[in-house]
Amino acid sequence: MTVLSLIAAAIAIIAAIAAATYYYNRPVTVRIAVGPPNSDDFKVVQSIARVFDPQAAGRDRSSIKLRIVPTEGSVQSAVALDTGQADLAVIRGDQQLPKDAQTVATMRKNVVALWLPPAARPRATKRAAEPKIGKIEDLAGHKVGVIGRSQSNVNLLRLILQQYGVPEERVEIVQFAPSEVNEAIRGNKADAFFAVGPVNSQITTDAIGATVRDGGAPTFLPIDLADSIESRYPIYDAAEISPGAFGSAPARPEETIKTISFGHHIVARKSLSESTVTAFTRQLFSMRQALIAANPSAAKIEVPDTDKDAAIPVHPGAEAYVDGEERTFMDRYSDLIWWTILGMSLLGSAGAWAASYLKKDERTNNTSLRERLLVMLSQARKASSHEELDEMQAEADEILRDTLDCYESGAIEAGTLTAFQIALEQFHNAVADRRLFLATEPAPLAPVRPTRAAV
Repeated sequence: MTVLSLIAAAIAIIAAIAAATYYYNRPVTVRIAVGPPNSDDFKVVQSIARVFDPQAAGRDRSSIKLRIVPTEGSVQSAVALDTGQADLAVIRGDQQLPKDAQTVATMRKNVVALWLPPAARPRATKRAAEPKIGKIEDLAGHKVGVIGRSQSNVNLLRLILQQYGVPEERVEIVQFAPSEVNEAIRGNKADAFFAVGPVNSQITTDAIGATVRDGGAPTFLPIDLADSIESRYPIYDAAEISPGAFGSAPARPEETIKTISFGHHIVARKSLSESTVTAFTRQLFSMRQALIAANPSAAKIEVPDTDKDAAIPVHPGAEAYVDGEERTFMDRYSDLIWWTILGMSLLGSAGAWAASYLKKDERTNNTSLRERLLVMLSQARKASSHEELDEMQAEADEILRDTLDCYESGAIEAGTLTAFQIALEQFHNAVADRRLFLATEPAPLAPVRPTRAAV
């Protein structure tokens, strides 16, 4: 019985380990908030979801599957993450983040472009005049058109103006949708334009290209205080826009322009499983080639900043992948498995002792029955009648029944049962010998009663 218990315990342990392994490696569906639906970010995330889909990709299985949660923009994506409607979110790095948001990957780097259309400069005379706006400080008293409806772009422009000491109320800020830029330029609705996006942003490139008229070229305003902004606001980095980044013939810009940049990130809730984030990050970068083939904009995706002083802390799961310190299932749970096996072994031993203790009375009773059988063995050799042997045989049958019940319940071991069988066999032999003796023994002579005549 003990052997069977150990086998059952071993099977249970193996089944538990197999179940834990399956649970650890099972496909996990992760919700990611991104928006608006017509944005480049949304299209990139759609491409990631398609590449992650094992059926669409022709793979047998995928550790992570994505379910897109559409939002109206980066701010709403952050709210979805904060309220638990999503596990991941694509958000701007310079907006207010959820308190427990941690970086998983950098979707892209954005740069600030600030330029003047040719109409912002006076017509040339025999002696060229200086433009009315030559630097950011000159924007005071003018109108700046911000491309895009995001309030975050307006906030960033105000931050730059503040750094240059330009009073906020001295600059009129007007927002234009990308589709409204051409009309705004034709109508001279702004003296300068402000755009935020990746260096190769089609929206920014088209907006700058729309300002080119009559052979003129836009004038870019450098952000020379980019280093000061970076030191005061770690979320921003000093950066440069290379010549021709927004088009050529003529090159736009014509020379390197200093500016600031910041990241668009995929962030996760701090409470999201480390193993899930590690699997997502590994899958994202291991499938990078397929992802770029599906959407070239995915080439901008980068690993997160793992420095301890990073503006946005990195999620431990992503950090483990980037630093090459991923932990396998056995790395994570080997100690737990070992302690589980040890605990089950101790529980098995304790259970066996408890079972043995509870069956102590049965063993004691069986020992007394065996002693009784040995006594009956001696009595059988001296029995004086078949009736007496029949009574002892019936009692031996009861002892046999009780002994077999004890063996079935585990109260006695196989060795004890073997000793009992030897004693029972000797008893049967003694009974058989005594019956033979009683059958062949001559009947005793009846005593002779004296007759009256003899008296």
